[in-house]
This record gives sequence, C-alpha cells and structure tokens, in this order.
Amino acid sequence: MDAERARTRMVDALRTAGRVRSAAVEEAFRTVPRHLFLPGLAVADAYADEAVAVQFTAGVATSSASQPSMMAIMLEQLDLRPGHRVLEIGAGTGYNAALMSRIVGPAGAVTSVDIDEELVDRAAVHLASAQVSGVDLVAADGAHGHPPGAPYDRIVLTVGSDDVQPEWVSQLVPGGRLLLPLAVRGSQLSVALDLGPDGVLRCDSVRSCAFIRLRGAAARADSNRLVEELGVALQTPDDYPEPDLAAVASVLADPRERRAAPVPLGAVDVWDGFGLWLALTEPGAGRLLAAEPETGLPDDLFPLGSTGGTVALAAEDGVAAVVLAGPPGPGPGAVAVREFGPGGAALGDRLLAALDEWAAAGRPGAADWRLTVVPTGVDAPALPAPQVIVKKHCRVLAEHPRASSSAIRRG
Repeated sequence: MDAERARTRMVDALRTAGRVRSAAVEEAFRTVPRHLFLPGLAVADAYADEAVAVQFTAGVATSSASQPSMMAIMLEQLDLRPGHRVLEIGAGTGYNAALMSRIVGPAGAVTSVDIDEELVDRAAVHLASAQVSGVDLVAADGAHGHPPGAPYDRIVLTVGSDDVQPEWVSQLVPGGRLLLPLAVRGSQLSVALDLGPDGVLRCDSVRSCAFIRLRGAAARADSNRLVEELGVALQTPDDYPEPDLAAVASVLADPRERRAAPVPLGAVDVWDGFGLWLALTEPGAGRLLAAEPETGLPDDLFPLGSTGGTVALAAEDGVAAVVLAGPPGPGPGAVAVREFGPGGAALGDRLLAALDEWAAAGRPGAADWRLTVVPTGVDAPALPAPQVIVKKHCRVLAEHPRASSSAIRRG
C-alpha cells in the first residue's frame, strides 16, 4: 500500500471517530510519516490503529509504539501551542516527539527522555529518516524530569505512572500542564493536570488508557497477587492493606449463591465504567484476573485480551464477583454476582447496590470523573465529599460531578 494513501486513510478515520479534533493535531498526523518510525512493519500495518510492541525483556514488552487513536486523544488533551517547550518522558520510537515538534513549530522545543539508551539511539535514527528537527533526545531516568531544559510549558508521559513525581511539578511553568497515564486503584487514566498558583494540579480532562509502566526510580511493584491454587490473581489498590492470600484462596474455594444482576456490563467495564466506579466508591474493591487459561472459578470471566477478569469485593471471610451470565459479546451483556465464603452474601448486597448506583448515575466512565492532585506539603482545596487516594508524593482527590455525596464512601 502507498504510504501517503495509508496515512490519509488513518487520519480520516481518526477524524471521523472524533479522536482528532483540532487542525494542529490533524496537520501533524497528516505530515509525519509513521511508517518511518516502524521500519520493520509493512506500510499497511504501520498505519493500522494498533499499538506495536518494539522492545521485549524476558518476554515482556518494555516499549511500544502507541495506538494512533490513543496518541491523538492525548495530543488533544495536551493542547500544544506554537512556541511551547515540551518534555516527553518515554521516547518510544520517536513518533510522538515528531508529532509534537510539528505542532510547537520552530519557535518551540521538544525534549524526549528515555531510560533505555538503545531506544534513544533508535529514535534518533527514525527522526533523522523522517527529517524531523527540533527534538532533543536524552538517555536518562524520566522520574527526575530533565532540569537542564526546565521550565516546561507541557510535560507528557507516554508510560504509566503510579504517582506524580515532585520533579515533574517543579519543572512546570505556572499554569503549565502535566499529562500522564496515572494509576488510580487498578485503572490507568490519562489525566491532564494544570498547575495552579497554590501548587495544586487541577484536572482538565480524564480518559481511559493502558500503557507500559515506568522503569527506574519511579517504578512500582505489580499489584497483582497470585492465588496459585485457583489460577487467578487478585489485584488490590496500593493504598489498601495487603490481602491475606491464604484466606482469599480458602474463600474462593467455597462458591455459594449466584444472583442475577439487573445491569448489563461489557469487558470494558472491568477497567473503565463500573470497575472504576467500584474502585473509587467501595472499600475492598479489586479485580480477579485469570493467570491461567483455565481457572478454578465456577463461572466465566469477562474476556480481557488473551485471558479474562472481573471486578470484585473482597474481605477476610468472603468475596463477591461479577461474572458473565451469557456468552461474551462485543457490548454489554447479562451478568450475575457470584458469592464466595460465609461473608459473600453481604458483599454481594453491596456489589448489587453499587451496580444500581452506577446505573442511576448514568453509567459514568473515566471521562466523567474529575481528579485533583495535591502534592505532599500542599494544602488540599475544599471539595464536595471526594474520594482520597494517598500516594507517596501526593494525594489524589476524585469526585464525580453527578454522584450524590451519599454515593461516595471514603476508602
């Protein structure tokens, strides 16, 4: 396939889907040749709306070329202007830096930092091949930002982070924007945060996303806890107590009632939608993820890529999980709540009540939440009944504009 024609088709599709909205982002996508940043791929594959893993370590992907639609969403969130100084953490193939360089123009500057020197070297080759100038590539740990180029109008992460590092905040200009895939109780959210004069980062927009996580000083251990006896992993929020896996295994080995749920759900709701609502409103919320092709659970889980998973509430004496009540489909379908252990009935009541609350609120997803990030040492603003998520370097205050205060519980 001709590269120019393939690029035109890709951008037309992004525009039709509403991923590309502004003239500046559209012009960048139409101008920068993505296939030159993925030289090992056929042209048609380079312009497909798919993420492409470009580096593996011990069989695990450690870098990828992001899905073009996700890149478009984040570039629109970033709201770049000509003349902006930009710091990118996570160089990848160099394609995103090239797009940003096109938008900020010759009066602006893009610095792209990556912890992997090999990736930086390859990105330099790709940028030269595409005849892109105005990008400064640096091999360094992005957890520390890049002080020599500070301050920046925009800082963007193309890797997932569990926290907001103080260096990123200190290297922003007043009123500058930090955009990052932030871990929020098991979900990953692309959050655009504007730095206020009081030192608080206030949300401009939130979108659901999925990125490879940071390495280096800001890396965090995987929050999945393997229950080997049943071939599943329990994912719990970092700000919750460590689960007793022996107790969880014992409870999950004791399936009890299965109750039909009146609210249909789809696979996307495990991470976004109801899964996010549950994580932010219910203590003990988590996710059960299949660690093996066949698990020891009595019900089918939602298909999540090559495996499966679901949302659940867990306590010492019980678990209640949402399970499929029919064959999985492309959209929301019938589900049920499966109870485990002697405490499962009470947890099932709470899970069904949470489903009703979520449905009554209009089935909100990531874009409906508002997050405020308060760095450690900064006074928190007064907000109506926020959920508070405590991290090492900040507190994340989550509020839903349509949720009543009675529907939000402190975890």
